[in-house]
Amino acid sequence: MTDSGSRSALLELAVLGSLHETPLHGYELRKRLNTLLGMFRAFSYGSLYPCLRSLLGDGLIAEEEPPEDTVLGRRSKIVYKLTAEGKERLHELLTQAGPSAWEDESFGIHFAFFRHAEAEVRLRILEGRRSRLEERLERVRTALARTRERLDRYTLELQRHGLESVEREVRWLNELIDSERRSSTALSAAAESTGSATPAGPTETDDADEAGVTPPQAAAPGRAVQERDQRADSPEADE
Repeated sequence: MTDSGSRSALLELAVLGSLHETPLHGYELRKRLNTLLGMFRAFSYGSLYPCLRSLLGDGLIAEEEPPEDTVLGRRSKIVYKLTAEGKERLHELLTQAGPSAWEDESFGIHFAFFRHAEAEVRLRILEGRRSRLEERLERVRTALARTRERLDRYTLELQRHGLESVEREVRWLNELIDSERRSSTALSAAAESTGSATPAGPTETDDADEAGVTPPQAAAPGRAVQERDQRADSPEADE
């Protein structure tokens, strides 16, 4: 995929992920992208609206006019919302956990919508990102060791700053990975515990179902009181 195609795919993911939260008009969508994904500040309306037109053409999003009583000014603002096909496409994009999701720009976008991704996908992306940064650290340290004597102190400080930034992110990723693993272990243990707890005999609900009777706890609460009140409010009751 070309760099232009990669950026288009990332913008598609960012737009679909943002519209998954709530329908938005173009200006609100651009503001949300700028807030959540600082790297998108370089995108202009010239980049965003072709993406929206493409998503509309593919049926992944839809336009809707706001109610007339909510329109301010002479022109209404078209609101974009996610379609069922758009939700499927978003899910497909969020399951992609390969090397392309570990890069600087794409990792931030995937991470912004981690809450919609499955735990296994989140863990794979985090581990892949950590591996990518550890490789980068090794290369920079090796290069710095070879050229240290030829660099002035300002260039050395810049290199040191870069190293510290990457090391800090690696520590952050280690914490996230540990947290994801603990959560996954806890969920697995809870699922096994629930699955092993089999009832000793038929429950009250099973007995009632076999007899064709609705158990008392399944009835709507207060039903008898509601029927009594309805009889009291009927015309026959007034007479």
